Amino acid sequence: MKNALKIGILYSTTGPYGSMGRDARAGAEFAIREFSDLHDEIIEPFFFDPHADLGAYLEGARQLLRDHGCRHIVGTITSAARKEVIPLVEKHDGLLWYMCPYEGFEANENVIYVGGCPSQHLLPLFEHLIPRHGARPYLVGANYVWGWEMNRLARELIANAGGEVLGERYLPLEETAVERIVADIAQRRPSFILNNLIGPSSYAFLAAIKALGDRDPAFRPGNCPVVSCDLMECELGDIAEGAGAGQLCAASYFDSLDTADNLAFKERVAAVYGSNRRISSVFASAYSAVRLCVEAILSAGSDEPQTVRRKLYSTAWQTPLGPLTVDPETNHAALPFHLGRINGDNGFDVIASRPAIPADPYLTGRSVRSVPKFRVVS
Repeated sequence: MKNALKIGILYSTTGPYGSMGRDARAGAEFAIREFSDLHDEIIEPFFFDPHADLGAYLEGARQLLRDHGCRHIVGTITSAARKEVIPLVEKHDGLLWYMCPYEGFEANENVIYVGGCPSQHLLPLFEHLIPRHGARPYLVGANYVWGWEMNRLARELIANAGGEVLGERYLPLEETAVERIVADIAQRRPSFILNNLIGPSSYAFLAAIKALGDRDPAFRPGNCPVVSCDLMECELGDIAEGAGAGQLCAASYFDSLDTADNLAFKERVAAVYGSNRRISSVFASAYSAVRLCVEAILSAGSDEPQTVRRKLYSTAWQTPLGPLTVDPETNHAALPFHLGRINGDNGFDVIASRPAIPADPYLTGRSVRSVPKFRVVS
């Protein structure tokens, strides 16, 4: 009997980002199920749910690495959780496969980054927005590293564009009292709003902006859009009905992508979950991370991280996000950019796209010359 390939899955399915965690876990489970059905390989997953407790992430990683013998962990949603577990992954010489968009300025040899960094989401988002809406945004964010860093970069981008940030405010995770921020926005009248809030804070904010737009047409999405880099299909049902319609989000995947690879992927998902199952970017990215991990291990003939990394760097891997390559200098995947507009059916219409953009996590400019122009869909 073959030795089982052990994979740790570390996602919180409750708390302020529970919708994302549940969809990520579902994507990981689907990848494991699909691979096991198609190949004569034994994959033994070990699941740990920290229930949004930051300290529990560390205990979960410890159990997966030490007690269960996993050398590879797919997981964590927030940057705070990722940074919490990285030292332990380093200590055990494992690999963390991280698949959420994040704020950049990190490249760790013990992390494979399948989620986008700012050169792959925030920069092309601003390149699209500023010519169309102007360079006078208002910035809101969750009061931790994601919000801080994304808004810091936004300030630099706006300054470089000769614009002005009209306001910047933060909320704790799960805080839903957004009235003072929305009143300030109404007074300052920005050209667009960058939303780096998370979970319930973001949902409450979108509902309040919808109410503001109902009172004042200047704040309707076509005039002053709310734009995000971390809002996903699995969350749209948590937003008050109609509150998100027309607002924008940048992502490396949307369910509505009309590509042969995505249509085939959706058929396989529908065969298990039913035709009404909408696929979020976090589902697709977790699925892709597991497939990359398993296929690289099997191709390398070993789960030893250094051997797996070498195999990972040498191959273009087919995923629902398109063919992915991983940069040996940064451990980041090159990812496509898509801009989605929330529609009335709790999905996204893709309005602009770019093919895979090489990651530049420290914004050195190393990938600028290889970034093509937008293809505007509608």
